[in-house]
Amino acid sequence: MTDTRITRPLPHEFVEATRDIPFYQEWAAANSFPIITKSDLAETFPDSFMTPQVRSALETGAAQYVWSTGTNHARMPLIRPPLFLLKTYYAVWRDHPEIGHTFAAGVPRVSVTTRLATDHVARVNEAKGGESSDIARRWLDDRTVYVNQELDPAGWSSEAVDRMVEEIDVVRSEKSGGRYHLDCSSYHAAYLLRAAGDRFPHPVSAIHGYEFTPRNVRRFLAERLGCPVVELFGSTELGYLYYGDTQGRYHPHLVDMEVELQPIPGSRGIHSLVVSSIRNPFMPLLRYNTGDCVHTGDGSSDPRQIVRFCGREKELLVTDAAITSQAELDDVIADISPQVFVYQLRVDGSQAELAYTTFDGTALDRASADELATAASGLTGATVVAVHRTHIPIGKSGKYAWLVR
Repeated sequence: MTDTRITRPLPHEFVEATRDIPFYQEWAAANSFPIITKSDLAETFPDSFMTPQVRSALETGAAQYVWSTGTNHARMPLIRPPLFLLKTYYAVWRDHPEIGHTFAAGVPRVSVTTRLATDHVARVNEAKGGESSDIARRWLDDRTVYVNQELDPAGWSSEAVDRMVEEIDVVRSEKSGGRYHLDCSSYHAAYLLRAAGDRFPHPVSAIHGYEFTPRNVRRFLAERLGCPVVELFGSTELGYLYYGDTQGRYHPHLVDMEVELQPIPGSRGIHSLVVSSIRNPFMPLLRYNTGDCVHTGDGSSDPRQIVRFCGREKELLVTDAAITSQAELDDVIADISPQVFVYQLRVDGSQAELAYTTFDGTALDRASADELATAASGLTGATVVAVHRTHIPIGKSGKYAWLVR
């Protein structure tokens, strides 16, 4: 939805970092850069980034090919340094004013997130031998271990829950005198908290940052974890850009980066997030449309005013009456009932079904369900009915789609 034809100059350090890269040479020479997208990059990749420096780095292992993550949107091939994303995670964790002390203390990091992430770590460690399910294969480095091995956390068996709880206990006891840092997909952590109950080992700090986190889910985590719970925002291709605090405010962590916002016409103040980054020396991304959307506190295009990340641009619901982001529907749901857990809006023309689960498994009362349907209809311009479900399937990547069209 953003206009990729708009060009503008960038600061000197960005121009110099890209002057010899074929993809950017013409724009760098004129210092006039358009907004670019994943599809623009994919058209000529990798040749358009294959400088002598990059070629040499790939040969020595200083750079590697990876894919960006993709849930309900296209994945993108990348060239980046090994552990690029992890290192930016550690940098934010280390510098975070509310939880940085747990990094400095060396507490281990236990990751409760998608099976896809766990499988990736197990593949990387294949040379260690043993089965991919062995915990030795699931250590990413000397302080981070992944514990989930199932696609859908709603289907975790009692044996799987017991194993994860036991592994967390072993890790925190052997590594840090009973302490650990929880890294999580918010949904996965909520499911484990529900399933394990009082047996769940409480962390000393927690970060969620794998996908959009509904207000109800964040509230559930904050109330039950008993420690600072903060959010990170970033991506495979850029690293982490913003971190939240325990009050839900966002703070920039824009090392070697610059951010701009492009308004989405016809929306209720939604902006596309466009990032220029030279953090990755092998594949700088200048005026890159991340595909993410934000709201600002004053409705302006000032990045300093960002108050929340409201979903993916390709997942905006566009009707004749409105353009709606996930965050806007989430506001409606959270304001009406804190019991709603997972939800999914299935749209068919002018009709839509809002399926939802709850934390305790019971349906909303009729008045609340009717209020939810009426509010969602007014927001989206579709005629919405609210329907309770005992289960909403997770996507094949291990993330949920809020919108099905």
